This record gives sequence, structure tokens and C-alpha cells, in this order.
Amino acid sequence: MRIEIAKLHQRLGTTIIYVTHDQTEAMTLGTRIVVMKDGVIQQVDTPQNLYEKPQNLFVAGFMGSPQMNFLDAVVRINGTAVTLEVAGQSIPLPPAKAKKLIDGGYNGKTVTMGIRPEDVYDSEMFIETAKCVFSSTIKVYELLGAEVFLYFDLGEFAMTARVDPRSNARPGDTVRFAFDVEKIHVFDKETEQVITN
Repeated sequence: MRIEIAKLHQRLGTTIIYVTHDQTEAMTLGTRIVVMKDGVIQQVDTPQNLYEKPQNLFVAGFMGSPQMNFLDAVVRINGTAVTLEVAGQSIPLPPAKAKKLIDGGYNGKTVTMGIRPEDVYDSEMFIETAKCVFSSTIKVYELLGAEVFLYFDLGEFAMTARVDPRSNARPGDTVRFAFDVEKIHVFDKETEQVITN
């Protein structure tokens, strides 16, 4: 059905308004998407920008499947260096993201850190050069053909990683993971608005 609607849109070359609760339909059919919650517009943007640069926690969680991982983190500022403290881990932020937290006066405050499952890696090649590496025990392994979802905990927070199907990780295994710190999103805990993208 999505393919037929897309063909129709191309053939007619006119504006079409399509209402759906399915984020996959919205992402594949839309050139501009209006994300609404309780009748209030949350963000109007291209599918790519909604996915990569969500303006708030709702949009970040709604776009993408499986949804973005969310963790509570405490901001630590030391000069121009900023880290997020989560479950005993110290996650360094890149300079551009760090500056936004410094400018916003977030030192010592709890924020919500978000990272998409595809930005959590278990490959040794990525881990060797990563700035944030941690270990966790796999709870669930889901093979979906072209990809694998690994479910585990980081402290009290449930996490999902989307990894290569050649991964050897299985339930009960303790596996090393790494975040791509460039892809971390930080949201204000109270307003739920994005601080860094």
C-alpha cells in the first residue's frame, strides 16, 4: 500500500496530507512530517531531521524502531571537558555537545541521555577506538535476519543494541559494548527539550 501511495504521489505531483500513527509509514511516505502529541505539534521537519535531530524526548522516542535508549545521567563539567555519569560509567561528550551543557549551566544536574540502538556497538573494531566502553550481560538475543537486537542493562536502565548478525553474543554472555559519543542526544530532564543534537 505504501508503494502504491508513493507512486500516486509522484504521478500526481501534488501535495498530499496523509495521517498515520505508524512512524514507518510517515518516514517512508513523507517529505515533511508533523509530529503531534495530544493535539499539540511537537516538531515539523524532514524524515531525516526528525530521526537525527529530534527536538524533544517524545519525538526522539517515537521515531525509530526499536526506540531510542534513554538513561538518566549526571553532568560533570571540568573546564571545557564534559562527561555524563551513568551507572558508574563516565561518558565523555564531544566539544560541540559539551559547550551546550556548559553554556546552559548543567553542571551537577541530572539530564536524560539518549542513544539509538544502532549507535551501540559490540564489534571489537569499534571498541578499540571508542571513548566509552562498558560490559553487560545479555538478557535476550533476537535474530532478525539482516540484524540482531541485543537486550541488556546498564545499571538500572534497559538497553537495546542493533548489531551485525555475525555477533557471537548470546543470552548469559558478558559482552563489551561501546557508544558512538558523536551520536548521543541530551535532553533537559524537566522540560524534555533537546539540549544537544
